[in-house]
Amino acid sequence: MTDRKDELAANLAKVERRIADACAAAGRSRDEVTLIVVTKTYPASDVRILAELGVRHVAENRDQDAAPKAEACSDLPLTWHFVGQLQTNKVRSVVGYADFVQSVDRSKLVAALSKEAVRSGRELGCLIQVALDAGESGRGERGGTGPGGIGELAGLVAGAPGLRLDGLMTVAPLTGEYAGREQAAFERLMDLSTDLRRSHPAATMVSAGMSTDLEQAVSAGATHVRVGSAVLGVRPRLG
Repeated sequence: MTDRKDELAANLAKVERRIADACAAAGRSRDEVTLIVVTKTYPASDVRILAELGVRHVAENRDQDAAPKAEACSDLPLTWHFVGQLQTNKVRSVVGYADFVQSVDRSKLVAALSKEAVRSGRELGCLIQVALDAGESGRGERGGTGPGGIGELAGLVAGAPGLRLDGLMTVAPLTGEYAGREQAAFERLMDLSTDLRRSHPAATMVSAGMSTDLEQAVSAGATHVRVGSAVLGVRPRLG
């Protein structure tokens, strides 16, 4: 366990340096960017080590993995983000532990999240997932709504009991006009965030960038970056 803690500490230090350097290059303060460590496929023991090392935000994308891990780590001072595509039959479980759902992309999901948040007496932070490979109003390969769907969803979230509209999230697209153009994709997300904040001034979160492209996200103005393999290592093959 000591070896694993040393490994995670070294990896975390490298990622922190990358974020700090990217902030300096962009003329931003380091405290403008929150690191979220994506712990999917890794055990609760790693989450505990990360908490010891000062990590406060962790993310998961599969409820069947996240729910038992969050329960095992419920004594830790952590903020949990759900970042994967979310089916409505998993909503009750996810609302039980998640502080934020970053993958809100359809009205049916908003209604289900609101119902469960009210039932459990919780307020859930919501980010609208924007698909930049979906044209103006389609859906993305990895979930998300096209830019044209943001306004309607934002209104639904903002008006839904138990939910709080906190901002936007995207994943750099693999297809379409932004494929291979991470900087341009994240700058487009920032433009969409600016538009959103005209109607919803408190929706200031912009979640973008992962292990391979966090610098581009910070340069564009992201407030949160989601980093997995650069902290935890190459994920084991699932089988």
